[in-house]
Amino acid sequence: MSKRQESKYKIDRRLGVNLWGRAKSPLNKREYGPGQHGQRRKKPSDYGLQLMAKQKLKGYYANIGEKQFRKIYQEAVRRKGDTGENLIGLLERRLDAVVYRMKLVPTPFAARQFINHGHILVNGRRVNIPSFQVKAGDVIEVRQKSKQMALVLEAIASGERDIPDYLNVDTSALKGTFVRVPLLADVPYPVQMEPNLVIEFYSR
Repeated sequence: MSKRQESKYKIDRRLGVNLWGRAKSPLNKREYGPGQHGQRRKKPSDYGLQLMAKQKLKGYYANIGEKQFRKIYQEAVRRKGDTGENLIGLLERRLDAVVYRMKLVPTPFAARQFINHGHILVNGRRVNIPSFQVKAGDVIEVRQKSKQMALVLEAIASGERDIPDYLNVDTSALKGTFVRVPLLADVPYPVQMEPNLVIEFYSR
């Protein structure tokens, strides 16, 4: 298990938000940061706000590494249109994000591991790269041998999250279609995401 998976709830406490909206988050009991200075309140600077916006977005998607996240930002800048919307679209097109949105797994961290272990097919072919970019019309499904895994069955049965309308999912078949690239307003984040501040952070 990676350090990123072991410490996912530390991300919640460090940022002061229940990032994935989970009932298990320690933030539900202790609304302050970890460590002996966690309860001190301080007003963040503009840079601090931008950094926090970046950390929230990175953390939400299974704590993407800085190098990879910067590449996504650079691709968002290169594309036509609003850079913030492009950034969200690229993040939501990641295969691990799509598998999580389809409720095939309980967390983005589990989605990454699930894909790494070869349990997911895209258009009938096995894909084991979590950062794989899904396109509109792509069909994502759990491979036949993995459909009875407890992790999957529990996630599908959970009432913790809803499936967004940019995915068309057949929960009984553990299969779905990526209908379209979403806008920020379409994405069911449990906390407010501010991609505009992330853009400001990188364009300093």
